[in-house]
Amino acid sequence: MSTRLSHTDARGRVRMVDVGAKPETAREAVASAAVRMSTGTMALAMGEQIGQIAQSGQVGKENRAGTASGKVATKVSTKGSANGSAKGDVLATARVAAIAALKRTSDWIPLCHPVRLVGCEIDIQPDETLPGLRVRVTVRAFDRTGVEMEALVGASAAALTIYDMVKAVERGVEILNVRLEEKRGGRSGTWRRQPQSPVGQEVRGRRLTKKNSGRGQTRQ
Repeated sequence: MSTRLSHTDARGRVRMVDVGAKPETAREAVASAAVRMSTGTMALAMGEQIGQIAQSGQVGKENRAGTASGKVATKVSTKGSANGSAKGDVLATARVAAIAALKRTSDWIPLCHPVRLVGCEIDIQPDETLPGLRVRVTVRAFDRTGVEMEALVGASAAALTIYDMVKAVERGVEILNVRLEEKRGGRSGTWRRQPQSPVGQEVRGRRLTKKNSGRGQTRQ
């Protein structure tokens, strides 16, 4: 890891890092986010009929962590899509939002380079112990710089979209722990966040190549 900020020069001025001399290699990054909400709102997001949830009285109730995550809806409409959200399919919309956002990361993060993306995966799963939804975004590229920011932007966009889709029934939904989980490729090699740790542990290993950058492969 570097001991100095890469986006400032010797005089402390902001700069965009020159990556022109670096070789193009396979890059991969994984980022995650958590969206905490009541179990009733989570059920709505997962596709249960809003009328059924309203009858059970679970929309917007206090979550298992003991934090009031929203107000109980006083008026619940069954109009809208089959999954109960007036705005439509929550998870599908969040996935599309993540893909659209990560493709435009360099437009949002001013010193981030445009990169040649080759693929991405957006996974959103319910977690009853949270309770809420967990987002995991994997981004792959073949370029001179990494895709950590693309993964983080994708996870953020998915989480924000989930909030937008469910806020009508629960305003107090929380977005938590937007963070990098791992990165592979490039000069710095592999870095992986260790479980239950606020910081990651750097793992040195052979670099990814275009041929061996497939999903599920680890580089030790």
